Amino acid sequence: MRPTVRRSIACTLASATLALLSPVASQAAPSCTDPSRPLSVEEQRLPQPVPQELLARSGFADIAPAFGAALCEAGDLAAAERLISSSGEQLWERAVARAQGRDTTGDLPTADDRPLYWARLGMTAALRQWTPSFPLDDEQRDQLLWSLERHSRGQTSVQFPRGEGIKRVLVSGFDPFQLNGDIRRSNPSGASALALDGLVLNTGSGPVRVETAMFPVLWKPFEQGMVEQTFLPHLRPGRDQVDLFATVSQGRPEQFDIEQWNGRWHTGVDNNDERRDGVAEIPPGVPTVEPAPEFVPSTQPYAAIVNADTGRYPVFHNTEVTEIPAGETEPVVRPDGPTPGSAARAGGGGSYLSNEIAYRTTLLRDAVGADLRGGHVHTPVLTFAPDNAENVVDPVFTRNLQDIVAQVRTIVEVAATAEAGDPAVKVAKTPRDHTGRVPAPTM
Repeated sequence: MRPTVRRSIACTLASATLALLSPVASQAAPSCTDPSRPLSVEEQRLPQPVPQELLARSGFADIAPAFGAALCEAGDLAAAERLISSSGEQLWERAVARAQGRDTTGDLPTADDRPLYWARLGMTAALRQWTPSFPLDDEQRDQLLWSLERHSRGQTSVQFPRGEGIKRVLVSGFDPFQLNGDIRRSNPSGASALALDGLVLNTGSGPVRVETAMFPVLWKPFEQGMVEQTFLPHLRPGRDQVDLFATVSQGRPEQFDIEQWNGRWHTGVDNNDERRDGVAEIPPGVPTVEPAPEFVPSTQPYAAIVNADTGRYPVFHNTEVTEIPAGETEPVVRPDGPTPGSAARAGGGGSYLSNEIAYRTTLLRDAVGADLRGGHVHTPVLTFAPDNAENVVDPVFTRNLQDIVAQVRTIVEVAATAEAGDPAVKVAKTPRDHTGRVPAPTM
C-alpha cells in the first residue's frame, strides 16, 4: 500500500443493479448520451461476449455504468475534471487491489489485467459519447480523455518515499493487444504492473519500493508524450529520481529477454488498427539527445539477472538488432549490436511499441544525464491450454500468468540489488522474420 490513505471506491462506483449491463449501451443515462458520436476501434469491441464475460466475472461490470451516470450529474467543466481524475484513480486502485488479493470479487485469476482494460474502455466510451449540460468543445473533451487515461493507468499516482535507506524502482506494463486475432488475450506485463504497484520488497540489501504504471498499445499517446510525461519526473536527477526503471512487455514464447538495444524505427498496427512505419519522433519540449541516436543501450544489470535463479522460464540477454549499415540500402540482422553509422530498423525486441517505450525511456535517461539502471524486459507469451479455443480462462493460463508475474517480481528484485557483474551471459538465438521483428504475438 502507498503511504497515503486510499479513497473509498464504493462511494463513487455504484449500483449493483447495473452490473451485468453492456458498458457501451448502459454506461450513461440517455439524457446525457449521444450514441451517434463515433467510438474508437478499441471501444467498439466492448459489446462482444468475451469482454462482457470478463467484466461480469471480475466484478468490474458496474464501473462504466456508474461512471456514465455520474457524468450526467457534472454541472460544469471543473466538476467533470474532478470526477474524471478521481474515477480514473479509483479504477486503477481497484485493479491493483484485485491483483494483490485485497479485492476477491469474481472468479478470474487475481492477477488478471483484462478487467482493468475493458472497464477503462467502457469509461472512455461513456466520456466520448457524453453530452454535458454545458458547452464542451473537441479539444476540451480530448483533454478529459487524456486525464482519464493517465489517472486510470497509475501514471499520475507514482509516489516514492523520500530519504535514504530504501531503493526506488519504476516499472511499466502494457494493455492486451492483437485482439483482432483473439479477443481473450491478456498481457502479463500489465498483470505484473498491477501485482507490483506500491509493494515494498524486503531484500538482503535493504527495502525496495516499487511503483508501476500502465501504457496503451496505441501510437498516438506515445507521439503525444505520454511516456516522457510519466517517466521524466523520476529519471531527472533530484529528490524524486529512481534507482532503477524497467519497461516490461510480452515477447517470445517460453523465455524472458533482457533487451540490450532499443531502436528508433517503429512499425506495426496498434489496438485502434492504426499503422506506423518510420522513425519515432520525440515531442516538442521534451529533453532529448541531438542528433537523435539510432540505437540506445540498456543499462540493466543483465549479467546478474541472467545468472540468477529467477523462476520457471529461462532468461537471456539479447544483443541482436536489425540495421541498414552505413552506405547500404537493405536491412541486415546483427547478432552483436549495431555498427557505426547504421540506421535502425529494429531493436532487440523488434520495432513495435515495446521497443518504442524502451527507446523513449533510455533516450530520456541519457538526455537528462541520469546514471541509472534501466532498460526493457520481455516476458514469455501468455498462452491458454492447447485445446482451449474459447474459454476466457483455464488452469494452464492461470499457472502461466502466476509464474510470469512471480518471475517479473524476482527479476526486478535482482536488478534493484545487483552489483556490477560479468557480462558473459547466455544470448538468445531465436529466428526472426525479414523485418527483424520477433514472432507474433510480441509487445
